[in-house]
Amino acid sequence: MKKKIFLSGLLGMLAVGGIIIAADHIDAPAVTGPGSTSPGNDITDVYAFQSPADNSKMVFVVNTQGLLSPGASAAASFPSNVMYEFNIDNTGDNMEDLVIQCLVQNGKMRVYGPVAPAATGLNSTVRVNGPVTEVAVTPYGAAAINSATNANGTKIFAGPRDDPFFFDLARFKMIIAGSASSFNNPGSDTFAGTNVMSIVVEVPKSLLGSASTINVWAETKSK
Repeated sequence: MKKKIFLSGLLGMLAVGGIIIAADHIDAPAVTGPGSTSPGNDITDVYAFQSPADNSKMVFVVNTQGLLSPGASAAASFPSNVMYEFNIDNTGDNMEDLVIQCLVQNGKMRVYGPVAPAATGLNSTVRVNGPVTEVAVTPYGAAAINSATNANGTKIFAGPRDDPFFFDLARFKMIIAGSASSFNNPGSDTFAGTNVMSIVVEVPKSLLGSASTINVWAETKSK
């Protein structure tokens, strides 16, 4: 298999040590790019957390293509010319020491890593010589297709899911306009009934180094 070089794309939010929560739904075409790449490379959220089922594992999630209606979810897909990359800094210098690279090949989502990157920075080379896990993309409305656990302990999922981010956009606009001073409790979830295209990767902590704190960010990169 030939190695492919992917050029820099869109940056997802940074999760450092504990949890930093942020969301960015639907970037402008000038940011995401034209054609079939957009909105497939538009990151909405990035999550990194300890597995609630097994505290020896970490779960990494990147969601893309925000605010998909049920109809749009049925037609949505992961572009074959986009790589979704988790960057993991385990030395505290804000440079990636490990990467998890996700891309569609031969109709399946393939995940390479965790593995040391060929180089740090904006360009990436697919690390085909590292661990590889793959799974069929779950169709909209179907039961989740999860990969079998790889020999290195990695397990993955890819497909449409309900948008997990809660945000009261209407109230936010009122606060910005000065007609309200705080959010209601409970608020109104603007994203209710919409979906995202999600990639979930579960890996043993032992594959991430010995640091007690890691920095995690995600990028989409187009070739």
